[in-house]
Amino acid sequence: MAKNINKKAFDEATKLKLEIFGECFEEWLPVFIHDRYTEDVYIFDFFAGSGTDTNNHPGSPLILLDKAKGENKKYCTKAHKPIKFFFNEGQTHKSSELQQNTDTFITQCKIENNCSECTYKFHILNYEFHKLFNNPSLKHIFEDKNIAKFVLLDQYGFSQINEGVFKQLISFPKTDFIFFISSSFINRFKDHPFTKQHIDTSKIAFENKKPKEIHRAVADFFRSLIPSDKEYYLHHFSIKKGANYYGLIFGSNHTLGMEKFLKVCWKHDVLSGEANYNIDNNWETWTLFSPLGENVKKDTVRTEIKELILSGEIKDNKTGLKYALTNGCEPKLFTEIVQDLKTNKLVEITGDFNKQSSNIHKIKKTYSINRTTNGR
Repeated sequence: MAKNINKKAFDEATKLKLEIFGECFEEWLPVFIHDRYTEDVYIFDFFAGSGTDTNNHPGSPLILLDKAKGENKKYCTKAHKPIKFFFNEGQTHKSSELQQNTDTFITQCKIENNCSECTYKFHILNYEFHKLFNNPSLKHIFEDKNIAKFVLLDQYGFSQINEGVFKQLISFPKTDFIFFISSSFINRFKDHPFTKQHIDTSKIAFENKKPKEIHRAVADFFRSLIPSDKEYYLHHFSIKKGANYYGLIFGSNHTLGMEKFLKVCWKHDVLSGEANYNIDNNWETWTLFSPLGENVKKDTVRTEIKELILSGEIKDNKTGLKYALTNGCEPKLFTEIVQDLKTNKLVEITGDFNKQSSNIHKIKKTYSINRTTNGR
């Protein structure tokens, strides 16, 4: 039987995980509420739990419902299209508790906001994950390009999100997902038959990895499963809890989805945008004699981008912005680099030097970059 984490109060690591879930969804929802090419919006929480911990702190289902309302009802009052929540919990007793907690939340929300009916529809399900995920009716929804899907997979451990599930997730149109995985456990039991049954640990580069880098290695494994000819965006966030390292993995087939997730990550980790600890051994800002302006992650990606520009491999703004995004940095890093190269007369710009670095899916290749003789 799966461990019931809701039988005790959420610890700080769990609260951070839930906070990231909520913030990602809050960034995601308004995009599709206002998207005229989206007919329906579906939100799936496949491992929903009972809805609260022992201290009545909200779990993922109630957090999603609260974020869906928006400040001063700014989202639910503008949702003029079907928006449906599916909360699944495989354990029957927890599913019953979830139903009660969700009903209570909706009732209180309607009273507090003076609403006779809730704009959103929600369904409480009680299925084993793989049976539900492979349900033909559900597959029809996932494969519909007119339906936007936000998929939350807060599994316990690592066995549910295997290679097959991951490949299906990245194949679905207009689908963003985020899942939790116990990376330290995969490393610790990498030679165990149960682990190998679900994760091909021979393909994960654990060798010479420090414990704090384990989730990076696991994320790289999933990244390697993306076909080389497929444009897809994947990023991760590591969470340390005691001596163990867990993590989140987010996937989107759209640049805007990755922009939104990176915004949340860099909010929680201003040094590397990927952990609740100092994963790259950066100097902390409060440290005595801290070198101003130095940042391992940004400096590494900055050097790579400069070299690619000067070698002629990155020739336009669209390519450069996507490169920064793919490497876990906010796209504005590329714009800053081009500005610096231009100021130092190492490159010349042909066309309109558009400094826009957000909503990059709307940006055209407005300028090309050419190295000058100074840049040789």
